[in-house]
Amino acid sequence: MAPSVDTVVPSTVETKSASKQASGKTGTPSQIQSLGKTKDGRNLKIRSYPKFDNLEDERQYRKQHLAAAFRIFADRGFDEGVAGHISVRDPILTDHFWINPLSAHFALIKVSDLILVDEDGLVVVGDEPINAPAFSIHSEIHKARPDVHAACHAHSVAGKAFSCFGRELEMITQDSLRFYKSHGVYRDFKGVVLDKEEGQRIVQALGQGKAAILQNHGLLTVGQSVDEAAFWFISLDKTCQAQLLADAASAAGYEKKIIDDDEAAYAALQVGGPEKGWLAFQPYYDEQVAKTKGEFLL
Repeated sequence: MAPSVDTVVPSTVETKSASKQASGKTGTPSQIQSLGKTKDGRNLKIRSYPKFDNLEDERQYRKQHLAAAFRIFADRGFDEGVAGHISVRDPILTDHFWINPLSAHFALIKVSDLILVDEDGLVVVGDEPINAPAFSIHSEIHKARPDVHAACHAHSVAGKAFSCFGRELEMITQDSLRFYKSHGVYRDFKGVVLDKEEGQRIVQALGQGKAAILQNHGLLTVGQSVDEAAFWFISLDKTCQAQLLADAASAAGYEKKIIDDDEAAYAALQVGGPEKGWLAFQPYYDEQVAKTKGEFLL
């Protein structure tokens, strides 16, 4: 199911730019839902995952947000040659997924560049190959986790650095709580992932969580939407960086304060839900539309 905001007052309208968005110029509009009222009685509004009249519109929405995610990853230096990939399940052919072509730079990817592959890795839409390790990882995730519609994997600097320790994150910041009891570590590095058995072992390490740290490799995140999965990746990378800085400071004698389990469990519900991940991605999406004048939507 698509994520939704679970604390809204039931009043929904579309954005003022809905007519432009419906034409494909700036993407499909998000729902705008009331979230309480102002002092003078006006509704406070918050965006949530849109509702679609048909699956073709949802397919286009997913592809547009997938293309945006690549641009956003490029802006943050998550690209490295032909390494790294993001996938999103097709809402019509649900055992197929869209992914990046092998040799396209993240910063240049548009909707029309995306490749659709089936469960056997055969290209259905597009005329370029995909990253072989990408298929080994993403196909197994999409098979094993029907709740997951998107997955992100890249070799970010902080992610690579923290991955070499083969350990979980410590709950030392509010943002780290997004991953409380919701991330695993894959500790059995066997080189480049080229077979489905290796992909299955990574899926086992991921479990039912939203993220996995792949030892000596990088980071992996998943979500009910590509927006959610991409935001978890951005947050996980920053959390790894914060962990590394905290570890370095603690080596000089400073004591880290670990958030206790009761507080962590409570806060994780506030910051770690699918709808929170989707919403947190929207400002990044808006920035890409503004920066590129919607060029990636074509």
